Amino acid sequence: MATILVTGAAGFIGYHVSRYLLERGDRVVGIDNLNDYYSVKLKEDRLAQLRPYDAFRFERIDLVEGDRLAGLFAEESFDRVIHLAAQAGVRYSLENPEAYIQSNLVGFGHILEACRHHDIEHLVYASSSSVYGSNTKMPFSVADRVDHPVSLYAATKKANELMAHTYSHLYNLPTTGLRFFTVYGPWGRPDMALYLFTEAIVEGRPIRVFNHGKMQRDFTYIDDVVEGVVRTCDRPAEPNPDWNGAEPDAGSSRAPYRIYNIGNHTPVELGYFIEVLEKALGIEAQKEYLPLQPGDVPATYADVEALTQAVGFAPKTPIEEGIARFVDWYRRYRAGEYTGSREG
Repeated sequence: MATILVTGAAGFIGYHVSRYLLERGDRVVGIDNLNDYYSVKLKEDRLAQLRPYDAFRFERIDLVEGDRLAGLFAEESFDRVIHLAAQAGVRYSLENPEAYIQSNLVGFGHILEACRHHDIEHLVYASSSSVYGSNTKMPFSVADRVDHPVSLYAATKKANELMAHTYSHLYNLPTTGLRFFTVYGPWGRPDMALYLFTEAIVEGRPIRVFNHGKMQRDFTYIDDVVEGVVRTCDRPAEPNPDWNGAEPDAGSSRAPYRIYNIGNHTPVELGYFIEVLEKALGIEAQKEYLPLQPGDVPATYADVEALTQAVGFAPKTPIEEGIARFVDWYRRYRAGEYTGSREG
């Protein structure tokens, strides 16, 4: 049994990762600040699914509280850390940049310091497909340079990768960054397209379709993501013996440092995504077509070959199946079927 810290345990991915680890027999300490960026009730309801596990402990801690975080590391003997807590959302970063600076930069610095001082075997942390910014070569590869972010959120995620490399290089801390590509599924975030669209369609409200429905996203089902995260966590990053400073590979290093994409490797046009959702709901959506929003990119497409070679990651959930599962969960959740037992 490993003892693993999961930050952002009340979040979408954090909840699912925590549950997977608990089901396989690990001990999980989860932390979250339960902020009100989106529904606190949803976060509490996720935690209610985890609390019945004897091997789960939860602490409400904000990452900017460096002393409290250091105290937790001193109290517990963590083997590994899966860092998923962050201020999420591309568009919100245009309105409230300070939240991203504090949580994603200051908070991540505290995580790195705690890992350094407590001999953590492996730090796995959430990066984002948004780091590809203005890049247009598809599919996005971890070997590509990512120097032109188009939102502060993306810039903080790129900064996390640079910070992690520094700690891997200076302190021999194994770190792996995972660039997530539009994760969706049951217990998903209500600020993301699938939840927003489903809620609006069910309530008879129009949905806002950006880039006139021509936007493409590499939608990745949560179960596939969790498998990739846990497999990566179980295999600490190692130095790349073939790394060459004259022709540097952006996804690895002479230090124990790795970057991987974690996506479905199948971009889907937003218009088709909506069609599949309409079919699953049995309701036609009212659509309001709008241009591309500031901070958004027109397409994402993950090259996952590096992750496949490293840990055998192979996304397998088609969008039609994933959306149907989400709709089934949404209807049950809306009907109040979750009461704190281990369901869904």
